[in-house]
Amino acid sequence: MSYQVLARKWRPSNFNEVAGQAHVLKSLVNALNNQRLHHAYLFTGTRGVGKTTLARIFAKCLNCEKGIVSTPCGECGSCTEINEGRFIDLIEVDAASRTKVEDTRDLLDNVQYTPARGRFKVYLIDEVHMLSSHSFNALLKTLEEPPPHVKFLFATTDPKKLPVTILSRCLQFNLKKLSPQMIVEYLLGVLESEKIENEERALWQIAASAAGSMRDALTLVDQAISFCQGEITEDGVIEMLGIPEHRQIHSLLLSMASGNVTNVLALISEISEHTPDYSNVLDGLLSILHRIAIAQVVPAAVDNSFGDREQVQELARQISAEDVQLYYQMGIKGREDLNYSPEIRSAFEMLILRMMVFSPSYVHHDNQSLDSTDLDSVSANEASEQQPIDDSVGRGQSANKVAENVKKKTTKQTLDEEPDCKASSNGAAEAKLEQACEQPLKYENSSSDESATENTVAATSTIEVRPDQQAHSLESLNHQTWLEVYSQLNINGIASNIFANTVFEKAEKEHLHLILDESQSAVYSEDILPKLSHAISDYFNKSVAVHIQIGNAELETASLMSQRINQEKHSEMINEFEQDENVQELLKHFSGTLAKDSILPLKD
Repeated sequence: MSYQVLARKWRPSNFNEVAGQAHVLKSLVNALNNQRLHHAYLFTGTRGVGKTTLARIFAKCLNCEKGIVSTPCGECGSCTEINEGRFIDLIEVDAASRTKVEDTRDLLDNVQYTPARGRFKVYLIDEVHMLSSHSFNALLKTLEEPPPHVKFLFATTDPKKLPVTILSRCLQFNLKKLSPQMIVEYLLGVLESEKIENEERALWQIAASAAGSMRDALTLVDQAISFCQGEITEDGVIEMLGIPEHRQIHSLLLSMASGNVTNVLALISEISEHTPDYSNVLDGLLSILHRIAIAQVVPAAVDNSFGDREQVQELARQISAEDVQLYYQMGIKGREDLNYSPEIRSAFEMLILRMMVFSPSYVHHDNQSLDSTDLDSVSANEASEQQPIDDSVGRGQSANKVAENVKKKTTKQTLDEEPDCKASSNGAAEAKLEQACEQPLKYENSSSDESATENTVAATSTIEVRPDQQAHSLESLNHQTWLEVYSQLNINGIASNIFANTVFEKAEKEHLHLILDESQSAVYSEDILPKLSHAISDYFNKSVAVHIQIGNAELETASLMSQRINQEKHSEMINEFEQDENVQELLKHFSGTLAKDSILPLKD
């Protein structure tokens, strides 16, 4: 006897054997039990989820010799013939190969004749969306008023291509993709019956690659049995699919977060030894980043798909939430670029390096510092040319502005804003500019980090910091001085947003206690406390531990103060605009109204 592939051997023969699709099964079973049968059914869904299988089982239920039942016997002549594909009253049509209107008319010429063998004549048209527009038109009249002995069962992977006139005449059932857990459970039962040894983690890899299709999963199992010589192992499946081990992905993410470029390149080289499909490698990386993001918000919701829940939760503690979101977004955007590169490994490496250097927390670990002679030349050139830095160094870095007429008796220009050395994504230029900032040029402090959140940008841009403003001691802090200290902190992102929404509670010795407004509690996590403490310690030049308590902020926070100041400035601008004689003349002449929301300050 010839070998029969698992996808055909384990095709369900009744509704009880179908994996998943409970919402569809419930409707069909109730319709059969209550004898409320429609004349046309449309099954939609991606490949391998059971569209044709459900249609055949439904045809069997309609023509079983025991009656119209939801549980066909499987033993009578009709059931046996349908199982073997030779039932004369079940007409299966592949619409992809019979698209012409002539084929449809030939098919419909026999609709009027009664069934030869069964109770109903069932027309099962697969990939019905492939029919031509003329074929659909020929089908319309019969589909709207078919003979009582005819049932139409349609299956398609693209229902959007069907005319609405066809859709309106059918009962539509959307079949869902199967979850990896459901696929693994089904495969375990199949392999147990087939008496094939397997590793469950290997089945999880197969389920992930099947992308919700049970037929694809069974086909991959067939391939894995041959590849692994009768025993399905995780190493064999990984090699067969050309995907990296989760251990390698975990190590790669840790090295990326720590900024260790050497380890990152070494891990990519290790992955490349198995000749992987780099699109699959990136998909695996994005999948783990998604689970890490969930672990950072709702740790209990992390699934244990590959038996690595503890590793994912550990990664969630070691990688900041900003980096996770950045990596994921850049991975999504960079995925399509892989196909345009002449050498796909190089494109993958560039994507990973791009993720690293654009991270706000990226720090060089290699010897890339500048010589003192280079810095001296940079400083000398800046002093001699007496020109402002007029462009950003690296993406995300603020432009420097020229301050005019600072001193009446000198022509030397000073910079109005200090370059945000830590926001630069260009490593070497960042190091050069970072040290150039320490040269004896006079700067006026201002915080205008565009990468911060909206509230933080507003807060930091409206609190002016004077050069002669003295640093406050920790012991002398109060709520007002805390706002001044916040405006001078070298911090951005979520950490800056948290500080902007806190009020001062107390300070004692080496501890700073703040109250975070409860409306911002969703973005707060204890994992960010070390970053907050580090920023405060840098400011006071000593070790300070920050303690955050969530509560009702009765005093005005930096964020609220920024909003108030901006509102006041906006009101002043509106008032000045309304008093302008030209504006008044225009409004009077054209009977117009003033769109106050459109009045915005000019950007420098």
